[in-house]
Formats: sequence, C-alpha cells, structure tokens
Amino acid sequence: MISAEDLIALVRSYNPKTNAEQIAAAYAFGQKMHEGQYRYSGEPYFTHPVAVAAILAEQRLDDATIITALLHDTIEDTRADYAGVERMFGTEIATLVDGVTKITNLQLSSREAKQAENFRKLLMAMSRDLRVILVKLADRLHNMRTIRAMRPKKQVQKARETMDIFAPLAGRMGMQWMREELEDLSFRVLNPEGRQSIIRRFITLQGESGDVIHHISGDMRGVLEKAGIEAEVFGRAKKPYSIWRKMQEKDLAFSRLSDIYGFRIITRSEEDCYRVLWAIHRRWTAVPGRFKDYISQPKLNGYRSIHTTVSGRDGKRVEVQIRTEQMHDVAETGVAAHWSYRDGVRSGNPFVVDPAQWLASLTDQFDKDGDHEDFLETVKLEMYADQVFCFTPQGDVEKLPRGATPIDFAYAIHTRVGHACVGAKVDGLRVPLWTRLKNGQMVEIITAEGQMPQPAWLEIATTGRARSAIRRALREIDRNRFVKLGQELARASFEHVGRKATDKVLDTAARRLRLTGGRRELLARLGSAELTAHDVVQAVYPDLAPDTGDEIAPGGAVIGLSDGQSFERAPCCQPLPGERIIGITFRGRGVVVHAIDCDQLGEYENQPERWVDLRWHAGTHPPAYGVTLDMTIGNDAGVLGRICTLIGERKANIGDLKFTDRKPDFYRLLITVELRDVEQLHSLMLALEADNDVAAVERFREQLPAVAGAV
Repeated sequence: MISAEDLIALVRSYNPKTNAEQIAAAYAFGQKMHEGQYRYSGEPYFTHPVAVAAILAEQRLDDATIITALLHDTIEDTRADYAGVERMFGTEIATLVDGVTKITNLQLSSREAKQAENFRKLLMAMSRDLRVILVKLADRLHNMRTIRAMRPKKQVQKARETMDIFAPLAGRMGMQWMREELEDLSFRVLNPEGRQSIIRRFITLQGESGDVIHHISGDMRGVLEKAGIEAEVFGRAKKPYSIWRKMQEKDLAFSRLSDIYGFRIITRSEEDCYRVLWAIHRRWTAVPGRFKDYISQPKLNGYRSIHTTVSGRDGKRVEVQIRTEQMHDVAETGVAAHWSYRDGVRSGNPFVVDPAQWLASLTDQFDKDGDHEDFLETVKLEMYADQVFCFTPQGDVEKLPRGATPIDFAYAIHTRVGHACVGAKVDGLRVPLWTRLKNGQMVEIITAEGQMPQPAWLEIATTGRARSAIRRALREIDRNRFVKLGQELARASFEHVGRKATDKVLDTAARRLRLTGGRRELLARLGSAELTAHDVVQAVYPDLAPDTGDEIAPGGAVIGLSDGQSFERAPCCQPLPGERIIGITFRGRGVVVHAIDCDQLGEYENQPERWVDLRWHAGTHPPAYGVTLDMTIGNDAGVLGRICTLIGERKANIGDLKFTDRKPDFYRLLITVELRDVEQLHSLMLALEADNDVAAVERFREQLPAVAGAV
C-alpha cells in the first residue's frame, strides 16, 4: 500500500497546486474508519481505496475525485455518514461519495428486467456528476485485479457483471485501455482455457516469426523519416480477449487471423496525420473497407483518430491508428479528460467533450416510455458501437453502429420514416433492407403511405432505437388485432344472455373491472385472453351471466331449429360456440351449421329458402367440438411432446394428428383439438404462437364441393 506522502507526490507531479493537506486528511480519515476491516486476501481493507485513488491519479484527475476514491466505501462500510463527510470535506466530496455508494448498492447482476431498471438508475447517478462513475470504474478495476481472493462463484458473478456492464461503459466513455483490461481480467475468470490457448499460440507465433512488432515499428519509422514527418511509433499485440472475440465473430481459427498487431503513430499536427496516412498507404497495401476517419467525424465521446489496416508483402495485416498528442490524451482518458490536469491547470485540450453534453447524447436516444428490456438492449448495443457515417440525399450525416442497415438509417432520421420504409437505395442503387451500410455511403429511404413495420425487421435492425420503435409499433398492431377479436367475443358473450355489447355497456364493464384504459383496454384484454367473456358479462349483468358449472348438452347447443330438426357442424369451417352461425338445410341431413364468414356459404347465395337463422345456446359447453389447426413446428427432439403437453394444459383434447410435410428442419401437421368454444380456441392459439418452436399456427378451413339436396 502506498503511503499518503507517495500518493500526494503522484498527484503533485501533474498538479503542483494540489491541496495536499486535504488529501492527507482524507487518507487519515479513511484509514481510521476502515481500521480492523480486511479484504478476502487478508490485507487491510484500506489498501483497496488507496489503490483506487492511485489508479485515478495515473489519469491525472482532480483532487475531489482522488479524495472521493479514498473515502468511497466509508459511508457504506463504516460508521461514517454523509453529514460527517460533508462537515470535514465539503458538500462536493460528500455528494460524490454518496453517489458512489448508491451505485455500489445497485444489484447489476440480478434478473434482466431489474438489471435494466438498475442501469437506468446508474445513468441517473452519472447524470448528477460523471466523476462518480470514474471512481466506480477504478474501484471495479482494482477488484478485478485482485479477484483471485474471492470465492469461485463470486468471481464468475463479478466477471460477468464487469463484461456486461462496466467494460462496455468504460469503452463508451472513451477509456479504451480500461475497457480492454476489464475485459481481459473477466475473460481470465470466465474462460481461462480459452485465454491460455490464445497466449500459447502467441508464444508459438513469436518463436516462428521473431519480434514482429520491433521489425514493423522500425519499418514505419524509416518510412516517416524519409517523408520528413516527425512522429512517434508504438506497437503492441492485441489483448487475448480482443483476439478471442474476433475469432468468435468471424468464426476463424487463430492461424487465419491476420491483424493481431496494432500500431499507434503520434504526430505533431492534424495535417501530419494525413501525411502519415499517405506515407503508410504508399509503402503498404491498404485493406479495403478497413479505413475510418474519426478526425473529420469524431465519436461522441471526443475520440479522434485515423484508423487503417494495411497488408505487407508477407501477407501480415496490421492495424494503424494515427493521431496527434492532444487527440491521444483524449483517446486514453475519454470523457474523464474534462477533469484531468497538466502543469497545475485543468487540461486545455480542445478535443475534450463536455461530460453533460456527452451524457445527454447517450440518454436522449432512449425512449423513457419503452420497456426496460428494450432499454438495456439499447444501452448494450450502443456501448459496443463502432460507428459508421452515412449521408442522406440532402448531405446530412447520420452516425450508426457498425453493421447497421437501411432500416436503422430510416429510424435514425425519424420514427415515421422508419415505419413507412419499403425500400432503400445506397449510392443510387436499390438494395435489400438487410444490407450492411459502410462509411461514406449515401442512403435514400423509399417510403409508402400505409406501410407498417414487419416482424422480420427485428432480425434486420441493429440499433436499439430502431428495435424499440419496431417493437412498440408491432405491439400496437397486435393491440388493434386483439381489440377486433375482443369486439367479436364481447358481441357473442352478451348475445348469449340476450343483451347487446354497446359502448355504454362495455364502458361500464371496464369501470367495474377497474381498467384505466376504458373500453379499448377491456376489448384488448378480452382479445388477448387476459380476461374471459364470462368476467365481462358478470361485471355488468351478474344475475344473467351463465353458470359455468352447468354444461349444455351438444344436442341442445343450437337455438333456432324447428321441432325434431337435427343439426351437424360443417366440416369446412368447424364453427364453435361463441361464433355467429347460420344453418343450411339438406334433405335427409337436417341442418348443417356454418360460421357466418365461411366461404362455402357463397354456394347457396341463390337459395335463400334453405338458410336458417341460428345462434349458440348461452352457457358452458362441453369440450366436444373439434377444430383443426394447421401448424408448422421445429424438427427437434421433444418439440411435438411439448406442444401436446401445452394443448393438454389448456384443457383441450387431441382428437387427431396428421403430418402433411416433413423437412430436416421443420414439420407441418394438421392437429384436431376438441374445444368448448371460440374463447378457448383463441386462448390455445395465443399459447401456441408464443412457443419458440412454433413457426406458424392457423385455423384450418377446408374447401369442400357444394352438396345438393334442399329440403
């Protein structure tokens, strides 16, 4: 553990005007508060806050951040409180310590929905003062450096949380060195064998090809010297996790990876950056599609640099980053550069981004009314974003993540444009909507009135903004469908008790069921099977609602027949209780009952004398009415059994099952289920549609030839 004097000396090296007395006082206070506390490793606990402060001092951060690091666990883990810290060190530091404490108390590794809400709180805490997250990131970095002292289960939990939340957050803030170290430390815990295999392969590669970094760095220095450009060249091998991720993303073996070395060239001026690029491309072959100019189009966190990948005569690819010294300072510390000091004054770096503006750019793109799961997905997608820049036909620039499609571009312009998108042109040529956009392309979105988002777009879109907007639109489309179904179910249910489902009646039912959305909410819930028709009727007419315990015999299920007249259900449409029905008379067969929307009724349009007005008897019917479903399911072990179990759980019996098509990846089958009424059918189909292995399910309606024989 470094002493207070050593820590002060470290801070004084970049900030001669530091308040050494206050740092010493914070050191002494923290040491006293944590006295008697020990870490998992057995070391005194105060070694941890001191190490966190040292990490932040290496980033040349201000006194308030350093002092907050020394005190960041006092309010949470000792007898110290907010008032005491405020009295000794002032409101600014007390607020920062309290902010770090609140972030520490967020359970970020809980289940997804809660995790998303906690991430929202995390961003809210950041919005008050971004320095709290700088302290928290340094805190997490030291904990990951010393994670071996924790229990194995705790190591995995912390490593996964770091990989999912803190590493991408550090990257999004521009602290790329911290992101890489956090990822590698997490990788060491989550996949030690994978990491070791990468390191062993590196050692073998170095033995085969020698010191590649030294050789290429020397070549680059020679090229720049010949061109008369003053610059420093640094080279390094990429981190094991970075290589592993590239292997997984591109499905490549290590031997097929080429750009596993990175080189950084630091110049004296912005003009020299482009001169270096010219010299490098003149000496080595540029790899197409691997050039990014973040100087003319900076990232939102202030990052500026030119990235290019070149290939030498031996086929080795190397990545080269070219930037000025000021750009490099921001690239190393990101948004944290706002608080960094040089020679006793706050950095005058012109590339430093205002933290408030940066945070606003991150949070403004999230729709506060969206689902928590959408929010978390959006955060993670944007955290990992490597941007591409595309142009509208008017010359405006849209920044998108790498891998974005025209769908993402359309929603980046405006949600209405996204919803109405029917096609796209890239550089004047019509392209599919799943096309991956590249830097510098001009994208024109083709729209059409009446177009609505398609479910397949969720597989095409990559940005959180587009996916959230598509999901909301699809939910609204489904809601309209459920409202329409609910209207039909309500109509049938109230007709059963001799009443009509008027707007006034439905408003009354919604009010008595305490539905704040009124009539439309009631119909949507009825259509989505969240409410039963019996509940709705009982809410308005409790005395008329049929007793669900008394079943109606199949022979007396239909009202409107003449005495002695029998009926049968039409096999083409298989009508169910609750549906509007009509009868067609046949000599020797009695009455054949059809659903009112059955296509087969068109055969009898010119024979009105054969039509009989019918309706189903109100009340509970037995599960005796077969309906055939046309289903497409995945061809995997256990899928059919699970589907049959699901049908049984819905109180339906399987009467027949017939396969109509068998393929290596799917089955298509006709399955007949015996049901009580149309409400049970609707509930069953919703459950089947929700199953991941059911690709499609619809009610099967058979086209039959007309049968002669009028009575």
